[in-house]
Amino acid sequence: MTGKKKFDPRKFMEKAIAVMRQSISEPRADGKASPLVGAVLLKPDGNIEMAHRGELREGDHAEFTLLERKNRANNLNGSILFATLEPCAPGARNHPKLSCAERIVNARIKEVWVGIEDPDPTVDRKGIKFLQDNGVTVHMFERDLQEEIQAANKEFIAQAMERKAVAEEAENEVTLSTLENPIATADLQDFSSKVLERYRSLAKMEEAVSSEAFRRRLIQQGLLKTEGAKLLPSGFGMLLFGKSPRDVMPQAGLLGTIHYPDGTEEVRDFDGPMVLVPEQAIQWLKDKLPNPIDRSEAQRKETSGKFYELVREGIVNALVHRNYDIAGAKCQLVVTPDTYTIKSPGAPVDPITVDQLQRFDAPMLSRNPMLHFVFAKMELAEERGLGLRSMKNCSSETGLPLPKYGWENPYLVLTLYRTVKSATLSLNKAVVDEMTVEEQNGWTFLTGLTGTTQSEYSRKFGVTARTAQRHLTHFVKLGLLRRVGRGPATEYLKS
Repeated sequence: MTGKKKFDPRKFMEKAIAVMRQSISEPRADGKASPLVGAVLLKPDGNIEMAHRGELREGDHAEFTLLERKNRANNLNGSILFATLEPCAPGARNHPKLSCAERIVNARIKEVWVGIEDPDPTVDRKGIKFLQDNGVTVHMFERDLQEEIQAANKEFIAQAMERKAVAEEAENEVTLSTLENPIATADLQDFSSKVLERYRSLAKMEEAVSSEAFRRRLIQQGLLKTEGAKLLPSGFGMLLFGKSPRDVMPQAGLLGTIHYPDGTEEVRDFDGPMVLVPEQAIQWLKDKLPNPIDRSEAQRKETSGKFYELVREGIVNALVHRNYDIAGAKCQLVVTPDTYTIKSPGAPVDPITVDQLQRFDAPMLSRNPMLHFVFAKMELAEERGLGLRSMKNCSSETGLPLPKYGWENPYLVLTLYRTVKSATLSLNKAVVDEMTVEEQNGWTFLTGLTGTTQSEYSRKFGVTARTAQRHLTHFVKLGLLRRVGRGPATEYLKS
């Protein structure tokens, strides 16, 4: 069986992208762009079959062609599917057509690798969730390959981001969060008209905020819901634009705390419309901490700006990608003399891991696509990513250690360091006491990297291979690094 044999997933990701480029776009009177989609099926006996959109009939999805046209009578138990675009979810196709996600489940395929999400905010990640809810293990393509798929589908993605919602909801519609539901105790007057106007302007919408057409857009984006003759904010709509979201959702907002060197502290709650929170939090920090990092006067202004860009990215990620179904926890920003810590309730959305975040190469995937869509339209977030590249670049440009991701149930914790030495000073004292001065210097070097090898460490410090190995082994013992691989290819990655 394939599951018992080693295989290289990237090889099949690349094969799916290659066949994707053969897709045949169907002519449409409405000018709607068709996606380029490739699918590869790895069978238990090692045989491989492939399909692309429109291969056998105009408009047919790649997964449909592969599963129904080429393998309808075959037993696909134990097969692994690679698809460059998220399989469409139930309700995405006109009745009685089955969605691709349903066909995959019906074919008893238990492992699927997905290239990118379908970027339509009304569909985004629902195909993936349907698969996961039905026992299918889902992985995402590697980040560089995702970018390749996006580049090839630029026109489709641009149109999909503006696509209208399907008029009729399917009975088995997939729900990503309870906050997609309407809030019965709220109404349209609870939205901030000033913030809605800002959204309209930044998103370049022509309709006036007070118009029926603008309200229709909010319905299409899942931010307003119809209940009979009434229009009610959804949970996500209330988070984004509500004057006081915490009135109906105690988990909304951001708690800020500054611990000053003299032992005093200052707190601030940011509990208004979510789209204003990052800007308000950064302004508060600038007012209270005009020099957030220890630099010379000549460098301070430039590096401070980059550092606040880093903090802002962390706050945006915490707000947009947190699990809002954890009602008993809030996003937090805690500042100490050495660190800025941003806590976001909920583990990374499956299949993303903390380890991938720490390597800054996690695939692109949104927990809350509706929030991500609005933040992207307001130029507050990367359109499809997690801001990881921005954070890594900002750290490099300021000469500071790379941020550190960790898990402290129920929070995903992002730690940003204010000085080069902060990454060492913030360690448990017992850990620091076990290090030699040379090892402390070595750890300071490693804080600017996602990992290292014995040879790289040896070259950097001009030490022998044996000394480098001794330091790295000690870091592993202290729980700071973990060893990956064997022999000359061994890497030491941050724990």
